[in-house]
Amino acid sequence: MFRSLPASLPIGTRGSPLALWQAEHVRDRLAAHHGLELGAASLSVITTSGDRIQDKPLADFGGKGLFTKEIDEALLRGDIALAVHSMKDLPTQLPEGLCLAAVLPRARARRFLSPSADSLAALPAGAVVGTSSLRRGAQVKRARPDVRVVDFRGNVQTRLRKLAEGVADATLLAKAGLDRLGLTDAATSVLSVGDMLPAVAQGAIGVVARCDDAERARLLQPLNDAATQTAVTCERAFLAELDGSCRTPIAGLAVVEGDTIRFRGLILSPDGAEWHEVETTGPGAEAEAIGRQAGEDLRGRAGSAFLDKLT
Repeated sequence: MFRSLPASLPIGTRGSPLALWQAEHVRDRLAAHHGLELGAASLSVITTSGDRIQDKPLADFGGKGLFTKEIDEALLRGDIALAVHSMKDLPTQLPEGLCLAAVLPRARARRFLSPSADSLAALPAGAVVGTSSLRRGAQVKRARPDVRVVDFRGNVQTRLRKLAEGVADATLLAKAGLDRLGLTDAATSVLSVGDMLPAVAQGAIGVVARCDDAERARLLQPLNDAATQTAVTCERAFLAELDGSCRTPIAGLAVVEGDTIRFRGLILSPDGAEWHEVETTGPGAEAEAIGRQAGEDLRGRAGSAFLDKLT
């Protein structure tokens, strides 16, 4: 434990209720581990490109990095000491000079929300499902080619409001976000990972710091969850091998069981009509290599013609 901590520890975050919860959670964990006065760790709210673009699909603007770019820049300038992100929003390659300093324990499982049906299968033919994720939309179409998928942007509360207003008949939101915001009761059912494979690193919180800031790295080390770090390392290596972007419906989940890691990956066409899967198991110590190999295997199965259509 540190005898003394920085008098000021500005933490960069987006301004959505969920992002603020995550940043406050990191601040509280730091306080619990190090006796840090909560007032010393102030939150610095930064509006990102992804926050500003609300009326168009993120894939049209590059997708990955849109929710981190401005926060990364503030961190590199030294305006903030740490940055807290949803791990799924982090590009597989961080900007030069920045490192992933801690990964907190993840939450899993996806919620299905609909005021008129208790499951995806129970939706009537022609129902409208709202989602901002190409990956979720492709998996919905794979399971229910008879429903219509529409773009559904905004934070959790905004999406719930749109659902209540009838903009869509159903939507899908991460269990982690609903639980963290105290909105678990809004869900009508929980989709299993067999029904809806999550985004790479879904449900995990990542803390980014400057690579040359050894003090911050030591400060954050107690917050790091080894099993989650191993799992997301495997998943992110898989995504990097496929050069995934928001234009590519890619899903992946690694589960750590003792010294073993099990990984399942999926790539789909946006209309859900074609898909390719990979499953593999290996030593957790080789998580990154396992993820890369899974990506290579899936690339081989899908073939260049399939992948070229997604770029």
